[in-house]
Amino acid sequence: MPMPWTYRHASREWRAFLDDVREATGLISDNMAYTAVDGVFHVFRARLTAKEGLRFATVLPSVPRAIFVAGWVPDARPLPFASRAEMTREAQALRPHHNLTPENAIEAVARALWRSVRHAELERVLATLPAGAEAFWHVETDSPQDLAPRIV
Repeated sequence: MPMPWTYRHASREWRAFLDDVREATGLISDNMAYTAVDGVFHVFRARLTAKEGLRFATVLPSVPRAIFVAGWVPDARPLPFASRAEMTREAQALRPHHNLTPENAIEAVARALWRSVRHAELERVLATLPAGAEAFWHVETDSPQDLAPRIV
C-alpha cells in the first residue's frame, strides 16, 4: 500500500490550513492562528466521547488530526453543545495569557476544515455525531466554491 497522501504532504496541507485560518481571522502570526485552531478543537472534542472524537479525527488532515487529539483526556464526560458565542469564549479561554483568538474563530477554523477535507467524508462523520456537531462546523456562504477543497 502506498503512503497516505496526507502523510506525504503533511507540511503542505498544514500550511494551507493555517493560512486559511490566518486569512479568515485576520491574525498576524502562525502562533496566534495555531492557538485559535487548538482552542476550537478543544471546544469541539469536549462535546464528544473518545469513540466519536476518533471517528471525527479520521477525516482530518494529519497535522490537524494530531492537534485535535493531543492532550485529550478521553474519559471526561462530554459537555452539551452551547451557543457559538459561548463556545467561542471557551476557545478564547485556552492559554488566556497568550490567546488573541477572535470572535469568528469557530467559523474561520470551520472554513479551513472544509477547504482541507473531502466533503462527503466529513458530512458522513458529522451525521454520526451528537446533535450540534453539524451546526458547529457549518459555514454560511453564498458560493459553495468558497469551501471547495484546496489541496485534497
